[in-house]
Amino acid sequence: MEIRYTDSMAGITPDHLHGFFVGWPNRPSPETHLKLLNNSHVAMLAIEKESGNVVGFATAVGDGVLCAYIPFLEVLPGYRRQGIGRQLVRRLLDKLEGLYMIDLLCDPALQSYYAQFKMKRASGMMIRNFERQSGRA
Repeated sequence: MEIRYTDSMAGITPDHLHGFFVGWPNRPSPETHLKLLNNSHVAMLAIEKESGNVVGFATAVGDGVLCAYIPFLEVLPGYRRQGIGRQLVRRLLDKLEGLYMIDLLCDPALQSYYAQFKMKRASGMMIRNFERQSGRA
């Protein structure tokens, strides 16, 4: 299996975006997933060359001047533990290089994973409207 990494959405359709948001009770549809990728400041994709399907993605939203927030890193279950997530984060951070701040929120159990990218532990606040988790009003 060969993986291609890209920040281009050219040719990506909802048909390439199945199986993501594992464990979410209100999963976004592939159509909504494509919208969030297209509306991100940077979206990095891992694409299986043979099938053309997206097997992982990471996104950043921000102002393009000083700050970015990384809301998503996800790799399909069958492709985990192969370094795909690590490549996605590295490539995303390369695109964000030069910004003053790059932030993300994660569970404490994941903080050691992000520490490998020289990220520091921090505390934060959040609001979660789970009834809107799928992207639908």
